[in-house]
Amino acid sequence: MRYLIAVADTLSFSRAAELCFVTQPTLSAGIKELEDRLGVQLIERTRRSVLMTPLGEELTERARELLLGAAEIEAVAQAHKNPFEGDLKLGSIPTIGPYLLPRALPAIRNAFPDLRVYLREEMTEALIDGLKAGRLDLVLIALPFETGALETMTLFDDGYQLASPAGWPLPHGAEELTESGQLMLLEKGHCLQRHALEAYPGRIAASEDSFAATSLTTLIAMVSEGLGITLLPNLAIQAGVVGNTQIQLTPLPDACPRRVALAWRAGSARVEVFKKLGGLLLEEHKRASRSGTNE
Repeated sequence: MRYLIAVADTLSFSRAAELCFVTQPTLSAGIKELEDRLGVQLIERTRRSVLMTPLGEELTERARELLLGAAEIEAVAQAHKNPFEGDLKLGSIPTIGPYLLPRALPAIRNAFPDLRVYLREEMTEALIDGLKAGRLDLVLIALPFETGALETMTLFDDGYQLASPAGWPLPHGAEELTESGQLMLLEKGHCLQRHALEAYPGRIAASEDSFAATSLTTLIAMVSEGLGITLLPNLAIQAGVVGNTQIQLTPLPDACPRRVALAWRAGSARVEVFKKLGGLLLEEHKRASRSGTNE
């Protein structure tokens, strides 16, 4: 089944063999044995291409579910022995991870000395898909977002500040954020774009011809050059994302915040670990907030 999934993912016997750490003849023999046992063709092979048959695609998805279930059985057994050791694959969205996880890692290492935490940064939809497929164990995301049957743990609310060039006239209300056509946000695909627009539900909107950035760093550079204004989450500001740029920040206490949360598969064997890790992230956020207030 692992061979079948690898071929489906790569549509190449040679690359699939590399992923499975076996020789190509070994992988080919395994696929043939599976087809002979089932009595059906799963893969169409030619000299130039590899294609999955419709049945092959269906059985590949069932194989993923079976292997995920087997992995969960192993995880439950490991968790029964010691849930606080082994590998933990943690995913995060790019507008949270870089501004929270680096500061929290020392505390995580101290609390989980036998846990190896692997970090991955992706968009929210990719993180949710990775969690459901078993590629990730835990994800750090922002709500509201449809998470289906996943379990979530809300950590804290993350509000916004208005970032504008030094000397820029401040808007008198939410509507003026877009009336000038100078509101810049992240491009579609970043949940922060939607969350920023929902900071004032129904009162601001992204202009069709407005600049859309791929990162907060790019947004800040554009604001610093006097090209417009944007909304920045407090989490990133506390982490020093603005730096020494010529930007003025204005708190927006009436803006609806996004909610930073952890999510994991229901029934995971490591719920105790996830909740303790969530507590560490919350404590780090509180410490950073107090430090920022004192400054």
